[in-house]
Amino acid sequence: MNDFTHSVAAALALIGSLDRELLGIVFLSLRVSLSASLIALAIGAPLGVLLAITRFRGRQVLIVLANALLGLPPVVAGLVIYLLLSRSGPFGFAGLLFTPSAMIVAQVVLTVPIVVSLVHRPALLLWAEYADLARTDGLSHLRCMALLFSLGRASLLTAFLAAFGRAIAEVGAIIIVGGNIRGYTRTMTTAIALETSKGELALALGLGLILVALSVTISTVAFLLVGRVGKK
Repeated sequence: MNDFTHSVAAALALIGSLDRELLGIVFLSLRVSLSASLIALAIGAPLGVLLAITRFRGRQVLIVLANALLGLPPVVAGLVIYLLLSRSGPFGFAGLLFTPSAMIVAQVVLTVPIVVSLVHRPALLLWAEYADLARTDGLSHLRCMALLFSLGRASLLTAFLAAFGRAIAEVGAIIIVGGNIRGYTRTMTTAIALETSKGELALALGLGLILVALSVTISTVAFLLVGRVGKK
């Protein structure tokens, strides 16, 4: 019990002193995860809406695939991306392996299916309600998509926050493609795993407390913003 109390006190002291290493890890985590979530939203949201308003061969396969990839093990995604970005891989020339960019790629792969799934279903329901009106007005596919984006703002926000929540808490893929390099690719989750294995619990607990605080904040913001957007 004394060891636990001492570790918690040391963790709080690190946070209170604005430890440079701790802040660097937190800011890198936020930069990587926010970038990945925005990219995932830019890719997944149009795809989710497109799957709702169009009919083409292979559409159902894409919908099933997007839902199946929700359960994609992060370590598998990390391994595939590692092979693609390694020197002998097809994208090895880019030199992205063991960089924050590789970590963003890994998180995008994991979060795009989340965005597609969370946007597709509400868009499908909205399209069932407004399809006849859109056809009567002769709206193009792009204008139809813009209409559904406007009507489905709450689902877009939910999708982004869900993607960010998945990204910020991910460890398996980014530790493979990022290498967990101190001061360069070490994020909150990878640092917690490393420091705990070393028995250095102060930094691990400090980062854990910040991660939990971020999760609670994200959930609160999601609840408030979704409620506000839904009323508009």
